[in-house]
Amino acid sequence: MAAQTVATETVASAPAVDAVDLGPASGLSCRECGAVVPLGPVFACAECFGPLEVAYDLPVGDPEALRKQIEAGPANIWRYAPLLPVPADVAEKPNLNPGWTKLVKADNLGRELGVAEGKLFVKDDSGNPTHSFKDRVVAQAIEAARAFGFTTLSCSSTGNLAGAVGAAAARAGFRSCVFIPHDLEQGKVVMAGVYGGDLVAIEGNYDDVNRFCSELIGDPLGEGWGFVNVNLRPYYGEGSKTLAYEICEQLGWQLPDQLVIPIASGSQFTKIDKGLKELIKLGLVEDKPYKLFGAQAEGCSPVSVAYKGGHDVVRPQKPTTIAKSLAIGNPADGPYVLDIARRTGGAVEDVNDEQVVDAIKLLARTEGIFAETAGGVTLGVTKKLIEAGQIDPSLTTVVLNTGDGLKTLDAVADSSQATATIRPNLDAFREAGLAADL
Repeated sequence: MAAQTVATETVASAPAVDAVDLGPASGLSCRECGAVVPLGPVFACAECFGPLEVAYDLPVGDPEALRKQIEAGPANIWRYAPLLPVPADVAEKPNLNPGWTKLVKADNLGRELGVAEGKLFVKDDSGNPTHSFKDRVVAQAIEAARAFGFTTLSCSSTGNLAGAVGAAAARAGFRSCVFIPHDLEQGKVVMAGVYGGDLVAIEGNYDDVNRFCSELIGDPLGEGWGFVNVNLRPYYGEGSKTLAYEICEQLGWQLPDQLVIPIASGSQFTKIDKGLKELIKLGLVEDKPYKLFGAQAEGCSPVSVAYKGGHDVVRPQKPTTIAKSLAIGNPADGPYVLDIARRTGGAVEDVNDEQVVDAIKLLARTEGIFAETAGGVTLGVTKKLIEAGQIDPSLTTVVLNTGDGLKTLDAVADSSQATATIRPNLDAFREAGLAADL
């Protein structure tokens, strides 16, 4: 299978980097041909152009001791430092320290969807410092940026990543310069710009932004720049594994039976699978089957289309959806998402914008969680797959909410207005019919 990578024209062998301390990380291995190179700021294999990912010398041998070490760690992703490409003293460095977000037992929502009591959970990552899961991946990338001597932190972003990079760079003392599509939601623009770094809007969609960044990283203008989702991508992606670690630990060190995960580039989906497999290998959880389900918006559903068509090739699309954080028309990890969904017995599905809005309001009404549009996509797909009989309502199911609805207010603004506007007296209250149950 031909690998799809971000900016495959920018490929190089790993530069010599002396005395890099990234904990248990032992090198970078190619996901396609298996070639191994030293740790460095590269993301594509010089042999076959396949994507590189972090390889480890993991602490195998005593699962109970490792479990106790993790449980005694800080209430953030650094409790898993022995399993991540970070130095042992990472918790002492200036960082936003994301993670350890709530796993909400969603029985009210479960009753609406016909799921058995105690079997449906929402992993609510809106509780991170900049209110999205992107804080996890940026925290990882910034440690690699430190190790490789970068001075500027950058990214191409559909919104959440731009804010996460801006905040993390400010905290860690890096300059930041981030690039976004010109028509991003205003809430995300403000959140990316408030941290004082440079925010550059590119005329076009995310894929146009990504292509521009590919040119910049290969130009002398990009010297000293760490692009978290390009030349730091192998390390950046490892942050998503911490979602898998936390979910299993919060379930009492057990694998969930079913997970529903939003798909943009597809990296989060693949890294959650990697994290689950690592926990099994280390003996931290009992090995059992699990299914991974991918969620896309109908207006940007290249992976879903490929899955339902039985294809191995993911054909790019031009995004047209309110779920702009998922609007990546040419997802780098799309083929690997297909492999994992099929291997685990899961699926990849999509929902339209109306279903996205309905799902946002359903989650808010039942569990008091205000999800951004990506969360609406994920819950909408969950509902659709339950109704189709593809998700078993009797099994433990975890749905990911990866961001805060305050970032995408426009999606629900028209249908979430004041119930009534009245004069400030009891007669007006009665006349409005609001006292019926009093």
